[in-house]
Amino acid sequence: MTLSAIVMTVCSCDSFEYHPYASEIYGKKNIHAETIKEITHLCNGRDTICFAFITDTQGSLNEMEEAVEILRKRENVMFVVHGGDQSDFGLTKEFLWCRDLMENIRKPYVCLLGNHDCLGNGEHVFEVLYGNPNFSFNAGFVHFVGLNTVALEYDYSHPVPDFTFMEDDLDSTLKSEEITSSVVLMHAPPYDEQFNNNIAKVFHRYVTAYPGLRAEDARYAEGEEKAGTMRNGFCINGHTHHTDVKNIFNDGVLYYGLENMEERAIQIYTITKEGYEVETINF
Repeated sequence: MTLSAIVMTVCSCDSFEYHPYASEIYGKKNIHAETIKEITHLCNGRDTICFAFITDTQGSLNEMEEAVEILRKRENVMFVVHGGDQSDFGLTKEFLWCRDLMENIRKPYVCLLGNHDCLGNGEHVFEVLYGNPNFSFNAGFVHFVGLNTVALEYDYSHPVPDFTFMEDDLDSTLKSEEITSSVVLMHAPPYDEQFNNNIAKVFHRYVTAYPGLRAEDARYAEGEEKAGTMRNGFCINGHTHHTDVKNIFNDGVLYYGLENMEERAIQIYTITKEGYEVETINF
């Protein structure tokens, strides 16, 4: 075949079929840089912080579309947290589908990194779309810290969880007199197969250094006479595909889990300086 024939053959193709793990990423990128500013501004000076949590939306586009409609109509919800596993196979198009649906909620949002999100080229796609999988921000008097906890996907070759990040974040957070509550966000909770369980107790020591999660921040639970305590902070995880609440370390610090989107579940968290409430919506 002559050179001219080769050129004509190539040019006659309308388009090339890209590999499914190709990182051709169109549209909105570096999302957290924008949405965290929105959340901080929106929540500044508020005495009530309300946010929604959804997770493990992988492959559940129809269910997620319904969830988007519900969240769009909830005027009290100020922002949305996605607990990870936007994708099933780490495909670029899966991330883009999820991002576009999150945009349709018309509220600022942040997303955690899940284990399925690390498949193929997924980790790179996540970082292009959202930024560092470890992030934090203040929403009024509440500090939020989002952490990469899927250590198994890194074959323990990276610091997951990243204690250096947590130390730096704690240093700045504890200097603020305005922050009285904290919410620690993660995909896989301690003692899950994805978590680096050699350091689970160390991780929890860092968690309980945050305002609202410390032993000195505990208050007696309503209706109980020194029989139990509650804190004005808590942890949230995805991954397990179960809606539950666990006192994993038997110290009163609660880890809330939520079912995957296929099971049609949303959680709404409302935090005041006196305490917090959790509403689970099954639709």
